[in-house]
Amino acid sequence: MEWWSPWHGCHKISPGCKNCYVYARDESFGKDSSVVAKTASFALPLKRNRYGAFKLAPGQEVFTCGTSDFFLEEADDWRADAWRMIRDRPDLRFMIITKRIDRFYAGLPADWGNGYENVSIGCTCENQDRADYRLPIFLQLPLRHRFIIAEPLLEAIDFTPYLDPEKLEEVSVGGESGQNGRLCRYEWVLAIHAQCQKAGVAFHFKQTGTHFYKDGRLYTIPRRYQHIQAKKANLSGSGG
Repeated sequence: MEWWSPWHGCHKISPGCKNCYVYARDESFGKDSSVVAKTASFALPLKRNRYGAFKLAPGQEVFTCGTSDFFLEEADDWRADAWRMIRDRPDLRFMIITKRIDRFYAGLPADWGNGYENVSIGCTCENQDRADYRLPIFLQLPLRHRFIIAEPLLEAIDFTPYLDPEKLEEVSVGGESGQNGRLCRYEWVLAIHAQCQKAGVAFHFKQTGTHFYKDGRLYTIPRRYQHIQAKKANLSGSGG
């Protein structure tokens, strides 16, 4: 997967933001993550190499705005240009993950219609409160591709009212990484998996997180093993 971060910097708005990896990385370089600015790669989707080929080769999935939020208020003046670049590269698939789904319409292109085919949007829900606020909004939006991200998973969540297989492509779950990562319990993961199976929605267990509780035992799992251990649970797959 390719990365495209047209702007950098953000401000925390909900419990899932507490140990944000962008803040942690910026702090190690003495950088203030609350300062929002365009990046040097703002126009990356349209940039070409010396041979005239696009730097982002056709057919790639592009993780978009990974060091900020695509719908951040401070980026309102830049979003129209970002949308134009996304529209002009239908040969790429842009994946956008947001905690600000309630700002989806801010600067939405006039030709959006039912959504661009090459855009997939993930709504983050780290706890029940944020799921109950964000998902009713999310499910009513005109989108071709949408998925739920429960990461960092901070508590048991009942997604049952929102698991519409006609609208959702996947629910992805993961614990919190980092030394200060908050606890993730395996029973929470299993419960969401069962909800997805019953509703016929695909489920993905992305990572355990650093502090993972399973079968009465607390595990501290190094980051390099968190994806591997999640995969070993053999929970990921299509719904139904």
